[in-house]
Amino acid sequence: MQIAILSFFHYFTLMFKKRESVFEVEEGKFLSPKFDKDGLIPVTTSDSGSGELLMHGYMNEEALIKTIETKEAHYWSRSKKDIWHKGKISGFVQKVIDLRIDDDQDALWMSVDIGNGSSCHVGYRSCFYRSIPLGKIENSKEIKLKFKEKEKKFDPEKIYKGQPNPTKL
Repeated sequence: MQIAILSFFHYFTLMFKKRESVFEVEEGKFLSPKFDKDGLIPVTTSDSGSGELLMHGYMNEEALIKTIETKEAHYWSRSKKDIWHKGKISGFVQKVIDLRIDDDQDALWMSVDIGNGSSCHVGYRSCFYRSIPLGKIENSKEIKLKFKEKEKKFDPEKIYKGQPNPTKL
């Protein structure tokens, strides 16, 4: 078992090119992602057709590799501490159309096709279904959000039957 674990980590640490120079990171042709101290890289996900912002999440090295190889979005769930294949339970799998990395290779932007599906565990199409009003703040404890999406795509209680809610207080 210990040999399998070492092989597993050896495989992943050799998957990406080592970051050796700023020039190579910024102008080079090799993927050299910079993961944070927790081994994560942030991912912003948008709809490939409309450009609508769907969600923000994180990937660890394994999730990034699975995303690249399967062409379906995999994330690292910080609440569950596990790899999460987006849409595996709900059926709204995010099919990756384009995956980009920023100039210093520490953030990802993914364009996906979810058909007529949803990306939000609350049931809306986008996780960004509310808007914050702009302007003078009278009382910061009473800022009222405006719903931009009026209807949910699905009922989370029916879809996720008994699954723990990933939102933590």
